Amino acid sequence: MAATLLSVAAKSAAGRDSAVARAVDALPQVRTNLSSPERWVSLAAGGALFGLGFDGRGPGLLSCLAGTYLLYRAATGNCLAYQALGFSTSDATAPASVIAAEHGTRVEHVVTVMKPADQVYRFWRDFENLPRFMTHLVDVDTTTDGRSRWVAKGPLGLQVEWEAELLTDTPNRVIAWKSVDGSDVDTAGSVRFTDLPHGQGTEVRVELKYDPPGGKVGSAVARLFGENPDRQVREDLRRFKQILETGETPTTEGQPHGRR
Repeated sequence: MAATLLSVAAKSAAGRDSAVARAVDALPQVRTNLSSPERWVSLAAGGALFGLGFDGRGPGLLSCLAGTYLLYRAATGNCLAYQALGFSTSDATAPASVIAAEHGTRVEHVVTVMKPADQVYRFWRDFENLPRFMTHLVDVDTTTDGRSRWVAKGPLGLQVEWEAELLTDTPNRVIAWKSVDGSDVDTAGSVRFTDLPHGQGTEVRVELKYDPPGGKVGSAVARLFGENPDRQVREDLRRFKQILETGETPTTEGQPHGRR
């Protein structure tokens, strides 16, 4: 279940190893139990009520309180009454899935690397290599139990982190993973390696799906600040190809730019 923007902001501001971060992590888990349409309605109604509380036309404090609660529903996807009753209108999630079908952002890209599949697979399988070409990643630490801890740059200068577990690891063919419960971001992904005939290299197909803090509302906020996951993954794969083929990371620093 993805963390809320508020909890991520609190942990980023105080520091990941601070007492505040530990207290936030110890709070009861907020369950996503609202459908996407309900969250958008809550966002619109909450914003309107919150505004009425300050312009003198509404009942003041009552409007502010009601608006704040509706904005909380929109940001977290959580209704406290639903949770108390064990009720949910959120899209169902399959047992092996980490993100509901209608939630999150999905990205898929393909690149051809002029190296054999075993070499390409080995480089990616060492997850600690990923920050070398994925610029949004700050750090990836692997453990001996098939899990890894990821720290990434989030929207508005925040940092998010999650722990991932391997679902599939077939040497030279496919790697698949998903985040575990309690992560700031719900995410799942796979990368497939296909040896092309006649020495034409390896096709690398990457599929990623993630539900950021705040869900689709959080995604909309991120886009307002220039976060584009589709372009980001495409550029990450361009750097990946460059590193494998030349041993160098491409850069545009110091080079003239054309029209954008």
